[in-house]
Amino acid sequence: MAKYAIGLDFGTLSVRALLVDIHTGEEIAQSVYEYPHKVMETHLPTGEALPAAWALQDPQDYYDGLLTVVKGVLAPGKVLPEEIIGVGVDFTSATILPVYKDKTPLCQTEEFAHEPHAFVKLWKHHAAEEEAAYIDKVARERNESWLSMYGGKVSGEWTMPKVLEVFRKAPKVYEKADYFMEAMDWIIWKMTDTLTSSACSMGYKAFYHHETGFPSKEFFGALDPGFANVIEDKMNMPILPMGGKAGEICPEMASILGLKAGTPVATPIIDAHCSVPGGGVGKPGEMEIIMGTSSCHLMLADKEAHIEGIQGIVKDGIMPGYFGIEAGQCCVGDHFAWFVDNCVPESYASVAREKGISVHQYLSEKLQGYKAGASGLVALDWFNGVRSPLMDFDLNGLIIGMNLQTKPEDIYLALIEATAFGTRAIIENYEAAGVPVNSIILSGGIPSKNPLIVQIYTDILNRNIRVCASDQACALGAAILGIAAAPSEVTGYKDANEIAAKLAKLQDKVYTPNESQVSVYDQLYAEYKKLHDYFGKGGNDVMKHLNRIREANKTEA
Repeated sequence: MAKYAIGLDFGTLSVRALLVDIHTGEEIAQSVYEYPHKVMETHLPTGEALPAAWALQDPQDYYDGLLTVVKGVLAPGKVLPEEIIGVGVDFTSATILPVYKDKTPLCQTEEFAHEPHAFVKLWKHHAAEEEAAYIDKVARERNESWLSMYGGKVSGEWTMPKVLEVFRKAPKVYEKADYFMEAMDWIIWKMTDTLTSSACSMGYKAFYHHETGFPSKEFFGALDPGFANVIEDKMNMPILPMGGKAGEICPEMASILGLKAGTPVATPIIDAHCSVPGGGVGKPGEMEIIMGTSSCHLMLADKEAHIEGIQGIVKDGIMPGYFGIEAGQCCVGDHFAWFVDNCVPESYASVAREKGISVHQYLSEKLQGYKAGASGLVALDWFNGVRSPLMDFDLNGLIIGMNLQTKPEDIYLALIEATAFGTRAIIENYEAAGVPVNSIILSGGIPSKNPLIVQIYTDILNRNIRVCASDQACALGAAILGIAAAPSEVTGYKDANEIAAKLAKLQDKVYTPNESQVSVYDQLYAEYKKLHDYFGKGGNDVMKHLNRIREANKTEA
């Protein structure tokens, strides 16, 4: 009997299921569900306006998507339920929601349907920056040792700032919620009827350490006496390492999904981190960069390393047996899309339609044969704030050098280059801390569809680069973890590392640096770093001042 696994990839705008043969890695079927509510940044479904920097989602979209995509990959009828030996799940993070003990999200009740703080706060919800700064301040004053494991600075994207934001600004929601949990843990709870939490999300986003646990009750009490028991009262769940089983499909969900009750479900993982097994990264020195709306830069290490500006370092947080290190950029595909949607003239869009290609493809076509530095532009990739290494979401994007000869493709190129310069800054930060980057693998839809972008990264980083053969590296990684959740006697594999080495595939092409481009990009990167330090390290706080002026004078939409 053939054996298969399902990988579920819950991204920012959609969920995808991938059905994989556990021995050959063949991708048998896939199914996609676009979230109807998308990202709620201006209004709730009930009409209430949202302030700036908010990013919410409706958890019903996750559940409806789960049902749709699992049924979608099973619909062709090629696979029997008993042939599915495991299910893996990856999810955006920190994606936090308040939930009652019967699994009901508070936003789905009449009492809280109009309360923004009762909805899912997506990873890119940046309205908790005040709370992040406060947590950071108290941690520094108390010399909390855990802070160094997060690059020395707390991000407003993480779990605790978002929970503290609810505690401060919607105390009734905080009081009524039985749990504040990651969306990945909620969907696993729905699937298995087993309440657990993932070491991946808790480690990277909630200050959890494999030996010392969470920060002390005294620390949380120093934030506010009423917040002292946040872990015991609101986040008290068993925390499981990666590479194992979170639970099994419960009878009720088996009937709904068309799967067999008792099918193992893996401990869930952050979506970007799932590209590591999906891309075949299995040892220290290899960097996996997952490029999508944002980018994450992930590595495995044999020991803990204290690196400024990282998102975290977690034992068994990505693959069993290693420390996983995360850094990242929070605006990559997002700002390419912003430019195409808002700044490209209709004449370009019209030609793209005539050619039957996207505007992105048309701009890339116009850049074929480009010469580095010819546009005269440099940009800062901060259109959604900065993760690594500055960890400051009160910064903004910048494009410098434009004149009346500047063309749309010049600006598009500068935005691509900016994301590669940001990656170079992250790599230099890793290596300054003694973590060498010997090889780079790119995964995600952007590198798989656009060789131009891969070559630009190759030239700016001055390193050989390979690309994942699957454009669904995250879903494939989830399927790999789904296989690892099943018993070895069923799968024939020892652990997740062995499965990843067998099933993950890379494209044959190796991108190599163009030396003439490298020398010019070294000059441009020097200018990028000047701008990076000037605007990002206090030399000029004009971006922050502009943000204050904007908020004080904003008109209602």
